[in-house]
Amino acid sequence: MNLFDLNGRLAVVTGCRRGIGLAMAEALAAAGADVIGVSAALEQTGSEVADRVHAHGRSFLPYRADLSDRDAVRALARWLGQRDRPIDILVNNAGTIRRAPAAEHADTDWDHVLEVDLSAPFVLAREVGRGMIARGSGKIIFTASMLSFQGGITVPGYAAAKSGIAGLTRALANEWARHGVNVNAIAPGYISTDNTQALREQPERNQAILERIPAGRWGRPEDLAGITVFLASEAAAYLHGAVIPVDGGWLAR
Repeated sequence: MNLFDLNGRLAVVTGCRRGIGLAMAEALAAAGADVIGVSAALEQTGSEVADRVHAHGRSFLPYRADLSDRDAVRALARWLGQRDRPIDILVNNAGTIRRAPAAEHADTDWDHVLEVDLSAPFVLAREVGRGMIARGSGKIIFTASMLSFQGGITVPGYAAAKSGIAGLTRALANEWARHGVNVNAIAPGYISTDNTQALREQPERNQAILERIPAGRWGRPEDLAGITVFLASEAAAYLHGAVIPVDGGWLAR
């Protein structure tokens, strides 16, 4: 028996157009899952994520949604609920960041980040999770952050949202574990993505970050592939409410 086999499962991955979400979607497809991809700018045809999923012989269905728009998130949830197949795996990965010192951090930036990074994941988890509870099975995976553990610098909204994701992971696990639904989170370290480009372009900050990472390098999106498949699989059947760092050893320092 292959505990990591996802053949026949249907996964939803938000924020899958590039970066971490793209790597997650491909990893799930490689393990046998069909994928519904969600992103604000996702191409209806010819996207990289569709090509990668299809390369593993799995189906891909795109859905374009602005997760900062609560009505759009609700519409997505309704659409998912109307699919012929139930959602087996929900990967709440989509996120955004706004950088400014706390004393200058605008309300609009705060509201936007909290909506995308915390409120939208909760609404999707609640709506999709309801069906999982009824069926007695399902996997929900949140993308947390190092700032689920730390405060960061000049990103108060992001730090608050990702700290909230850690708490939400535990809260949902406390309620839903008894119903056969696994709720866990991955906390990526410093990964080379659009969200960290500003840091990598600051020589002093980039050097300081590298000096603290025992692995001696920035993470790559594909470094999140294995943990995603694990949490989506039966190998993680007794794992509930965990926030798992994938950080090159950052937190160990």
